[in-house]
Amino acid sequence: MVTRGKSLPFYSRIAENCEEVANFNETFRWPIASRLDGNEMLEIQVYNYSKVFSNRLVGTFCMVLQKVAEEGHLELTDTLIDDNNTSIKTSVTIEIRYQPMDGTVGMWSDGEFLDVPDDRDGMFAFETDSLLSGQSHGSGTSPGRSLQGSIPTFRKAGKGVFSAMKLGKIKSSKDDHKKGADEPAVLDMEDLDRKAMRLAGTLDPDTISLASVTAVTTNVSNKRSKPDIKMEPSSGRPVDYQISITVIEARQLIGLNMDPVVCVEIGDDKKYTSMKESTNCPYYNEYFVFDFHVPPDVMFDKIIKLSVIHSKNLLRSGTLVGTFKMDVGTVYSQPEHQFYHKWAILSDPDDITAGCKGYIKCDIAVVGKGDNIKTPHKANETDEDDIEGNLLLPEGIPAERQWARFYVKIYRAEGLPKMNTSIMANVKKAFIGENRDLVDPYVQVQFAGQKGKTSVQKSSYEPIWNEQVIFTELFPPLCKRLKVQIRDSDKVNDVAIGTHFIDLRKISNDGDKGFLPTLGPAWVNMYGSTRQYTLMDEHQDLNEGLGEGVSFRARLLVSIAVEILDTTSPEIISSTEVQVESVSNISESATGKIDEFFLFGSFLEATMIDRKIGDKPISFEITIGNYGNQIDGVSKPSLSKKKKKDGESEEEESELIQNSSEDEADEDSDLVSVSSTPLMKPVITDRNYFHLPYFEKKPCVYIKSWWQDQRRRLYNSNMMDKIADKLEEGLNDVQEIIKTEKAFPERRLRGVLEELSIGCSRFVTLANKDVNQAGRTKLDRERLKSCMREMDSMGQQAKQIRTQVKKNTVKDKLKLVQNFLQRLRFLADEPQHSIPDVFIWMMSNNKRIAYARVPSKDILYSIVDEETGKDCGKVKAVFLKLPGKKGFGHAGWTVQAKLELYLWLGLNKQRKDFLTGLPNGFEELKATKTGPGLQSVPPVSLVYNMKQVFQLRAHMYQARSLFAADSSGLSDPFARVFFSTHSQVTEVLSETLCPTWDQLLVFDDVELFGEASELRDDPPIIVVEIYDQDTVGKAEFIGRTFAKPTIKMCDEHYGPPRFPPQLEYYQIYRGNCTAGELLAAFELLQIPYDAEEIRRALIAVHNFAVPQIKIGQGGRADLPPLEGPTDSERGPILPVPLGIRPVLSRYRIEVLFWGLRDLKRINLAQVDRPRVDIECAGRGVQSALIQNYKKNPNFSTLVKWFEVDLPENELLHPPLNIRVVDCRAFGRYILVGSHAVSSLRRFIYSTPDKNSNNWATAAKLMNGYMVLTNGGSQPRSSPSLSSRTFSRPAGDIVVNMDSDPGVRKMDTVVKLDAMSDAVVKVDMTEEENDKKKKKKKKKGGVEEEDETDERVLDWWSKYFASIETLKETLRAQEAAQAEAEEREDLEIAAEAADIKPDDLLLKGSKMKEKTKEKKSSKDKKKGLAADGSERRPVKTKVDELVVYNKELETEYGNFEDWLHTFNLYRGKAGDDDEHALDDDRIVGRFKGSLCMYKLPLSEEITREAGFDPNMGMFQSIPHNDPINVLVRVYVVRATELHPADINGKADPYIVIKLGKSEVKDKENYISKQLNPVFGKSFDIEATFPMESMLTVSVYDWDLVGTDDLIGETKIDLENRFYSKFRVTCGISSNYSLHGYNVWRDPMKPSQILAKLCKEGKIDGPHYGPGGKVKVANRIFTGPTEIEDENGLKKQTEEHLALAVLNHWEEIPRVGCKLVPEHVETRPLLNPDKPGIEQGRIEMWVDMFPMDMPAPGPAIDISPRKPKSFELRVVIWNTDDVILEDDAFMTGEKMSDIYVRGWLKGQQEDKQDTDVHYHSLTGEGNFNWRFVFPFDYLMAEEKIVISKKESMFSWDETEYKIPPRLTLQVWDADHFSADDFLGAIELDLNRFPRGAKTAKQCSIDMIRNEQELPTISIFKQKRVKGWWPFVARDENDEMELTGKVEAELHLLTAEEAEKSPVGLGRNEPDPLEKPNRPDTTFLWFLSPLKAIRYLVCNRYKWLIIKIVLALLLLIMLGLFLYSMPGYLVKKLLGA
Repeated sequence: MVTRGKSLPFYSRIAENCEEVANFNETFRWPIASRLDGNEMLEIQVYNYSKVFSNRLVGTFCMVLQKVAEEGHLELTDTLIDDNNTSIKTSVTIEIRYQPMDGTVGMWSDGEFLDVPDDRDGMFAFETDSLLSGQSHGSGTSPGRSLQGSIPTFRKAGKGVFSAMKLGKIKSSKDDHKKGADEPAVLDMEDLDRKAMRLAGTLDPDTISLASVTAVTTNVSNKRSKPDIKMEPSSGRPVDYQISITVIEARQLIGLNMDPVVCVEIGDDKKYTSMKESTNCPYYNEYFVFDFHVPPDVMFDKIIKLSVIHSKNLLRSGTLVGTFKMDVGTVYSQPEHQFYHKWAILSDPDDITAGCKGYIKCDIAVVGKGDNIKTPHKANETDEDDIEGNLLLPEGIPAERQWARFYVKIYRAEGLPKMNTSIMANVKKAFIGENRDLVDPYVQVQFAGQKGKTSVQKSSYEPIWNEQVIFTELFPPLCKRLKVQIRDSDKVNDVAIGTHFIDLRKISNDGDKGFLPTLGPAWVNMYGSTRQYTLMDEHQDLNEGLGEGVSFRARLLVSIAVEILDTTSPEIISSTEVQVESVSNISESATGKIDEFFLFGSFLEATMIDRKIGDKPISFEITIGNYGNQIDGVSKPSLSKKKKKDGESEEEESELIQNSSEDEADEDSDLVSVSSTPLMKPVITDRNYFHLPYFEKKPCVYIKSWWQDQRRRLYNSNMMDKIADKLEEGLNDVQEIIKTEKAFPERRLRGVLEELSIGCSRFVTLANKDVNQAGRTKLDRERLKSCMREMDSMGQQAKQIRTQVKKNTVKDKLKLVQNFLQRLRFLADEPQHSIPDVFIWMMSNNKRIAYARVPSKDILYSIVDEETGKDCGKVKAVFLKLPGKKGFGHAGWTVQAKLELYLWLGLNKQRKDFLTGLPNGFEELKATKTGPGLQSVPPVSLVYNMKQVFQLRAHMYQARSLFAADSSGLSDPFARVFFSTHSQVTEVLSETLCPTWDQLLVFDDVELFGEASELRDDPPIIVVEIYDQDTVGKAEFIGRTFAKPTIKMCDEHYGPPRFPPQLEYYQIYRGNCTAGELLAAFELLQIPYDAEEIRRALIAVHNFAVPQIKIGQGGRADLPPLEGPTDSERGPILPVPLGIRPVLSRYRIEVLFWGLRDLKRINLAQVDRPRVDIECAGRGVQSALIQNYKKNPNFSTLVKWFEVDLPENELLHPPLNIRVVDCRAFGRYILVGSHAVSSLRRFIYSTPDKNSNNWATAAKLMNGYMVLTNGGSQPRSSPSLSSRTFSRPAGDIVVNMDSDPGVRKMDTVVKLDAMSDAVVKVDMTEEENDKKKKKKKKKGGVEEEDETDERVLDWWSKYFASIETLKETLRAQEAAQAEAEEREDLEIAAEAADIKPDDLLLKGSKMKEKTKEKKSSKDKKKGLAADGSERRPVKTKVDELVVYNKELETEYGNFEDWLHTFNLYRGKAGDDDEHALDDDRIVGRFKGSLCMYKLPLSEEITREAGFDPNMGMFQSIPHNDPINVLVRVYVVRATELHPADINGKADPYIVIKLGKSEVKDKENYISKQLNPVFGKSFDIEATFPMESMLTVSVYDWDLVGTDDLIGETKIDLENRFYSKFRVTCGISSNYSLHGYNVWRDPMKPSQILAKLCKEGKIDGPHYGPGGKVKVANRIFTGPTEIEDENGLKKQTEEHLALAVLNHWEEIPRVGCKLVPEHVETRPLLNPDKPGIEQGRIEMWVDMFPMDMPAPGPAIDISPRKPKSFELRVVIWNTDDVILEDDAFMTGEKMSDIYVRGWLKGQQEDKQDTDVHYHSLTGEGNFNWRFVFPFDYLMAEEKIVISKKESMFSWDETEYKIPPRLTLQVWDADHFSADDFLGAIELDLNRFPRGAKTAKQCSIDMIRNEQELPTISIFKQKRVKGWWPFVARDENDEMELTGKVEAELHLLTAEEAEKSPVGLGRNEPDPLEKPNRPDTTFLWFLSPLKAIRYLVCNRYKWLIIKIVLALLLLIMLGLFLYSMPGYLVKKLLGA
C-alpha cells in the first residue's frame, strides 16, 4: 500500500496471504511547513505484492483534502478505482487528522493521534516519534507524565539504523539484519529486487529507484547524531609544495628600445631572468623552482607576481613596465594544477588608465606532495601564438578585465580579549587613577599582495573605527581570499588578536544573473587561542588563522563593496596604492534586531578521560561568544551599563563565579546563566582512561546570550547541509553496493536523485517565505536568489539524470552527482556569520585542558524541521581534543574525553521545547532558590528514574591491514572496547598486522538510563581502540573505530532476521588516515529483572508510589546461551559463537615461489639464507631455503600448496601474510620483512569457458591473469577489444543485437575489426609502395615538395612524427569527450522531445561512416578519431613508434601477468600524511604468485595434454635458472629537470646502474640545460635474477664538490623479460632491412610468430598464396615483397608475420597486445623529496638473451646536429620613415636614417647599414647586405647558439631560440643617443609575404598577422618585398613608422661557401652604390658643399630674385648716378 501526499510517498508493510481483509494498522505522517491547501490531493494505492513478478496495482483511492483542512479530522471507508477509473469491489478504510500550525510548533498533539489502548496498568511507556519530523513528543516535563503516555499500535517504522555506525565508512547493506521483522516499513536490502518490484508496480525495471537503505525517516536517527570519526585537524600542518614557473617569452611590451628583465615573485622570494637587450619581444625560456614547506592555507594565499622591469642592472633597480598577479590557490585549482604555455597580461599598477602593457608567456605549476603533473602535449607553436586565445586566466574569466575598487569598511569590534599583563595596568591605575582596557587594537586587511591598516584605537575592548580600506585591483581578481585581521599595536611587535578570511567566491556570483562581491554590514566572528593573556602564547598561530580556533576572540563589524571603475573618466586616481578613509557610522539595527538566545546543554556521560590529566576534580564549561566564559571572559563594569541599554548583557566575572553552580534568580525574575558543571572527581575505567560518575544524575548547563537575530541565514544553510548529508550518505550507499558487487546500484542511485530533487524543491518553497526582516544585507538577498536558482536547477538536473541512470552508466552518473555534492557544500557555507560557535571545554585545576567546537547552526532550533540544525535536541557523541599544535600527531589521536552531550540553542521565547529531544524518563532538578511561579527555570540537573540493564556482547573476529607500530614492521595488536563506563580488552596477538582474535567479550550489567524503546532505537555508540602492546612502556595507539550495537529487548525473540548479527567491516582511523579495518559484530541484550525488585528500587529513589510494573519473568536465563570456551589452550577466552562466525569451506592455495630481490641488511648483517613463510587463516606453507642469496636469489622449488578453510563470502576472506625470515647459525630465525595481501580476490582461479573462442573470456586463465581484467586503467592491454577498436568513435561498427541473440557482441566486433583492419591496412601500404616507385622514376624533382628524401629521414623524424601523433591522439580524445558530452545533452533533449536515442545513434554513425572512409591508414593504425586527420595537411609517410607519456608498465599492469611483486616492509609506519614514507620501510621484494580455488577442482583441467601436476595451476611458466642478458638502454632526452645550481640551471649527465655495473656518462654532461637532449644508448650485460633492477639517474655536474642527484627512475627488468607482452624488444609497425626503420630484433617476425604459436599451443602459422597467413582461426593479409639496400625486390613472409604480431591481441585464448616499438616517459624522483617529480626522462630498454644470436648494432639516436645556414638580407630602400630631427639652420623636419638587423636573441650579431643623412621624405637608399650565419635544428624549428653565460663561466652553454629576424630603423644623432624609430620582427618559419610596392605595404600586415597567408624562408629560400616598421605611441597604439624594401636569401653553409658575398657593399659580389640625392652627407666635413646644398637648393629662386632685384637696383643707381653727367653732356652737346 503506497500513500502519497505533498508528493512524498510512503510504503506500508506487506500483509501476506490475505484472504479477504488486510489489516495494515499503520500511520503515515507528513509535517508540512505551510498551511494545508484545500486543493491538495491524497492518493492511496493498493498493490498486490509479488516476489517474482512486478507488483500489480489493485486499485487507487484519491481524495481532495478540503474537508480535512476545514474540520481537522475525518474517518471514511470508500471503494478503490482501477486504471480505467471504474470502481471495484475492494474498499479501503482510513482515518485522517490534520492539526494546523498555530504559529508555534508544527507538532501533532501527542495523545490523540494514535489510538491509545485502554490497558493503562502501568506498562513502560513507549514513546512515539513522528516519522518524518525527528521531533519526539513528550519529554519528561512533569514527574508523573513520563510513565503514562501511550502505547502505539505500531513501532516507529523509520527506526534509525544510524547508517549502522559505519560512520566515515559507507553503510554497507550487510546491516540489514538491523531492521527487525516488526518494522514493516523498513526494507530489507537482500530483497532489493523484491522491494524494487513492489515499488515499481508495473514499471519498467530501468525506472525503479530505491529509497534510502538505512531508513525511511528523513533523519537517520531521531535522538542521536553521528559522531565525527576523523579526529585530527588537518589544516594548519605544514606540507611540502613546489612551484615551478617557466618564463618563455614576452611580447608587445610597451616602451621603446627596452632591455627587459622578468621578475618572478612568490610571497617574499624573488628570482630574475637574464636581461635581453633592446627588444620588445624577448625570448627567455628560463625555468624557476620555488620550494615551500607551509600549511596549505598559507600556501594558497601567497601571491605569484610576474613583473617586467626595464633596464635593471646592479646599480639601478630599473623601471617597472607592468605586473601580473595571481594567487597560488587559483593555479592549484586548475586542472592538473597548472597553466601551460599561457600568456599573462601585464598592467601598470601605477597607472590604471594605461591598459595592457604587454604579455608574458609562461608555464606555472603547483605541486603538492603526491600530485604528479602531466605535461600536456599541446598543439604546435602556431596555436599558442594566438595570444588572445591562450591567456593566463582561469576558465570563465573575461580576457578584458576592468579595474575595480574594493571597499572594505571596518566599523567596530566587540569582546576583544586583553592583550597585556595587568601588572602594568595596576601601576598606571595607582598613579593616574584610571582603569584602562588592556588592548590597543587596529585592523589590517590584506588582499592581492597589498596591505591596508586602520588607525589604532588606544586601550579599548570595544573599539569603534568607522574607516574604510580601499584596494584597487583588476576585476575579477585572481586572488580568492581577503584577509581581515584585528591586531594589537605594541611598541615591540604587533600580534594578531584574530583573523578572518573572506572568500570572494562566496560573496559574489559570476553567472549571468550574478552580483559583484558584497558583504554586510555583518559581524564576523574570530576564533583563536584561549583568552588568557600569556607573554608567549603557544597557540599564537591560531590567531593568525592557521588551524581551528579553540576559543572565541572577538567579533568585528565589516562590510565589503566593489565598484567597477570607468578608467576613461578624468578625475580618477590612477595609482593602485591602498587608501584609508573614514566613513559614517551605521545604525544599530543595520545588522539585525538583537534578540535573547537560550543555549541548553546536558552531559549524559563523560567517559574516556585521558589519565594523563591527573585525578583532580573535573568540570565542563560551555561558552558561546564571551557568554559563559568564567576564567577569561572580559570583566568590565563600564560595559554592563552600556549593554543594559542595548538589551545585551554580558555578565561580570565576579557575579558569574558566585553563581556558577547554584542558579540565582534576579529581581526581575531573569535567570542567570549556569555555564559549567559542578566539579567532580574522576573514577578509573581502566589503565588509560577515567570516567565521571554521571549515573542517574546528569548535570545541565544553560546560558542566555544576546545576538542579532540572523537565524534565517543559518536556517538556509542547515537545509542545504541536510540535503547534502542525505546525498552524501546515498552516494556512499551506491559506492558500497558497487564495491561489494551487490545487485542494482542503479536503483539506489535513482532513489538518491529522487531524494535530491524532492529536497531541492522543498528548499525552494521554504526559503521562499523569507520575510524582509531587519538587517538583511544585499548579500543575503542576492545569495538567496542565487541559492534558489541553483537548487532549482539542481533539482531539475537530478530529475533528468535520474531518467538516464542505467546499469551501464551508473559510474559516470555517480561522478556527475558527486559534483552536486560539492556544489551543495559550497552553497551551504554562509559567509556572513551571526551567532558564534559553541565551545565545550574540559577544565581541571582551573586550567583548560581539551575542547570541542560545535558550530552554532548545527544546534539551532526551528519550528520547521528541515531548518533545524542536525544536532539540535539530539544526543551527540563529542570527542574532546587538545588545542592547537598539541593536537597534531600522537597526542591528537588519543581521545581526551568522550561526552554524550545534548545541546539545544534557540530564541528564549521558543524555550519551552528545549528538553524534547532528551531520552525520556527523567525528572528535572531545579536550583534550590527558585521562587514560586518560576516553573520555566531550566533544570541544573536531570535525574533519570528509569534504567535498563543490558548485556553487551562484542564479537571481535579479526582486523586486517593494521598500521605497523613496531620496528619489525609488524604490530602486537589488541583491541579495547568501550561502552558507556565499561571497557574490556581482547588478548594480544604477537607479530601480525592481521590479527584473528575470534573472541567474544561479554559486558555484564551495563546500565543505561532512559526508556527501553528509545534505547532500542538509539543505543549509545561503542568505541573500539586498537593498540600495539610493547614489552616496555605504554601500549601504542594504532587506530580507532565506532560501532552501533544491534539491540534485543527482553520481549523480543532472538532469531532471524536481526539475530544473530552479521560480522561487518568497520574502517579504523588514526587521525585523518585509515589504519586498517575491523571485522566484528556487536549486540546489546536487555537483561530482564524481577519486577518487584525494580518497583522497590524505584520507590526508594523517588518517594512516590509506582504502579505495578509488568516485565517478562525470569532473569538471565532469557538471554541466548553463551558457549563456553571450546579451546582448552586459550584458557577462559570465549570464541565468537557459531551463528556469527562465517561459514567456511575448503580452499586450496597454490603458491609460486620465484625469488627474493633487493633484501637490505638486517641489524647490519647481510641476509644469506632466506626463506619465505606463507600463512593464511592459521595454515601455511614454507618455501625452500635459498642456500646462498648472493649467488642465486631464486627458489629451487617453484610451486607448493596448502589447504585451508576460508569463509564462503569472499569479502570476509582473511588476509594472507607473506614473511621472509633469514636462517642464521644455531637455528636462529630473524624476521627480514613481511607483506600482507589484504584481498585474495584477484588470485581466485576461475575455470576458462570452453566454448568461447574469444580469448577475452578466457583471459582469467591460469592463475587468473588478473592484470587483464582491470582494463579500464590500461587501455592498451585492455582485454575485451583491441585498443584500436576502443578509440574509434562510437558507432563505427553497429552490431544489431536483437536479430541474432546467439552472437556474442564482443566476438563480432573483434572479428569484424580484425578483418577489416588488416585488409584496409594492406591496401594502403601497397598504394604507398606504388607511389614511391612512381616518385623514384620522376627523378626530375618536381615532386620534391611533399616527398621527403629517404636519406634525410632519421630516427628523430620518426620520433617527432610520433610525438605529433601523440598530441593529435590527445586532442582527439578531448574532442571525443566533448562529443560524448554533447551527445548526452542530445539525449536529454531527445528524451524531452521523445525521440529514441537509437535514431540518434544511427544518425551519428552514418555521419561517421562518411568520415571514416577518408581516414588515412596511419590514423587507422593509431586509432585516432576521424576529425583530427582531415584538417591536417598531408604529411609524408614516416614510420612511427608509440610515445607513451607515462611509464610503460602502467599501460601493461606492471607486467604482473603471471609474476607478481610483493614489497616486504619492516620498521614503523610513518605518520606523515597518508603514509608517504612507506618507501623507506621497504626492505626487499618477494616475487611469486598465488592461486586459490575451491576444492574439489573439475577434472577437465588436469586432463589437458602436457599437464604437469607439480606445477599445479602454474603451467607453461619459464624456468627460473640464472640467465645472461644484454640490456640496451636508450635515453632520448630529459624534460623539466629540477634546477640544481644557484643560477637556476643544471648541468645534467646520465648514470645507469644495474647490479654491480655502473655506467657514468660524466664527461658528456650538457651545460646549463633543464631540457637536455641526450640521444645515447648504453649496453650493459646482466645476469637475471641477481641483477634485475635498472636505475637510470640524472646527476648534476659540478666543477667543485660532489655531483648532486637530480632524480632517478627504477625499472624492474625481470618482470619485463618474462612477461607475455614480450617487452624484450618492441615490435615496430613496419619491417624494413635498412634505413632509419631497420628491424632491430635478432629474431625476425616470422621466427617470433612461430615461437609464440608453439608456446601457446595454437595452430599455425600457415602462409598461403596471395599474401595471406592463417593463425588459429584468423586470417591476416599483407604485402609479400621487400626491397634491400640496392632496391632489389625479394619475396618475404616477414610483413605477414608482422601483421599478425601487431594484431596478436585478436588471437583467441592466448592473444594479448604485444609491446610496440616505443619511447616511454618516466618521472624522475629524488629520495630527499619524496613524492614530488623532479623532471621526466624519455627512454626505452631492449633486452636480448645471450644464448640467442647477437643483435645488430644499436640504432643511432644521437641528437641531430644543427644544420649550418647563412641568411643574407639585402636592405634596398626605406620609405615613409617618420622624420625625427629638425634641420640645422632651417628647422625643417628630416631624419638621418639607418637600419639595424640581427637574428640571434641577444643582438650579439647585430649589423647596421650606413646612414642615409638628411632624408627629408623618409626615403632612404642603402643597397646594403647583412650576412647572418646560424645553426638551425629543422625538427624543432630553433636556432642553436653556444656561448659563455658570463666571463666567469667554465664552459659554453647551448641555447635554443626561435629563428626571428629583427629589423629596426633608427635616426642617427652625433652627440646624443640615437633615436629608435620602428621595428619589425619576422619569424623565419611564418612571416607575411612582403608587399610588391611601398604603397601596398601597410600596418595591417602586422595587425592581422593571424589571417594573412605566411611563408617560410626555409621553403622559399629567396624572398623580396616591402615590410612595415612599427612602434607604439603614447597611447599604446601601434603606428606605422616606416617601410623597408628587403630581400631575404637563405643558403646552406655549403652553398654559401661556393658563392661567397661581402658584408655591406664589399667584395665579393658587391652591391652598387645607392643612388642617393647629393644632400646626404655630413656638413662639417665639407661645409661649402653643405652651403651649396642647404642654401642653394632651398633658396635658389629667392636668390635669383634677389640678384635680379639687386642688378636692377644697381642699374638704377648707376643710372641715377651717371644720368646727370650724361644729361649735361647731352645738353651741352659735348
